[in-house]
Amino acid sequence: MRVALVLSEVLQGLRRNISMVISVILVTFVSLTFVGAAVLMQSQVSNIRDYWEQRSQVAIYMCASSSTTPTCVDGTATEEQIQGVKDSLEGETLAPLIQTYTFDSQEVSLEKFLEQYPDYEGFVDAESMNATFWINLKDQTKTDVIYEAFSDTVGIDEVKDQLKYLDPLFQTLTVATYIAIGVAALMLIAAVLLIGTTIKLSAYARRKEIGIMRLVGASNRFIQTPFVLEGVVSALIGTLLAGVAVVLGVKFGVEGYLRNRLNLGGEWITVNDALLVVPVLIGIGVVLSALSAGFAIRRWLRT
Repeated sequence: MRVALVLSEVLQGLRRNISMVISVILVTFVSLTFVGAAVLMQSQVSNIRDYWEQRSQVAIYMCASSSTTPTCVDGTATEEQIQGVKDSLEGETLAPLIQTYTFDSQEVSLEKFLEQYPDYEGFVDAESMNATFWINLKDQTKTDVIYEAFSDTVGIDEVKDQLKYLDPLFQTLTVATYIAIGVAALMLIAAVLLIGTTIKLSAYARRKEIGIMRLVGASNRFIQTPFVLEGVVSALIGTLLAGVAVVLGVKFGVEGYLRNRLNLGGEWITVNDALLVVPVLIGIGVVLSALSAGFAIRRWLRT
């Protein structure tokens, strides 16, 4: 019987403050949609970074006739200098760090260049191309070791880490994630304040009923429960809508559009990933709404 009474009080409170309830639903929906998007965006950035970390290489460019660095004042790298680099890569210090490495002669480098830029055929020759060592490390965080070992070495034009070319992309995506988290945090604060205001208005509208309940000996917990449930129900509706929006966004935005048009490397997030985020959103929405509503009604009852 008490359960039925509590539920009737909850429905009555929701009807009386329908405009505020709708506001809570919308704010919760928007804020938790941003939370879900930020979590999935960070997951996608991690997938892309892991993909390129496994495939990126450190390139050691040997001197060519066109090189202008101080280490190339003697012109094209000699066979002895090339052999010296091979010996170092296979030595006791660097070999444990290296998974595999390959060597492209100037002729091979020219062939690869012309495959990418066929319009330059006849304008460049092998002498102007860099013979190159392509190194795959076991741990991509050790690229600095290769750089320190070969930088400022006579016969070597430049040492480059390919992964650094992608740093601006990763930084941009990370900043976008932080912006989404910031917006979500502000919207969550707004949702918490709205829930508290809604509960206070609902309690004020039923102040006579609350007074009667106190006179007949109703406990504070019994009085507070309908108001807490009002906040939870409002937030739960918004949370469920946010979960649906996140799943549909991944289904149609990522799987249906981006996956077929962008090739950033790595696995794209899927609907299954979005479904794993939904319980997290529900947990955040329910906990915050319960805490906000409980605090608001307890504070109102003390006044």
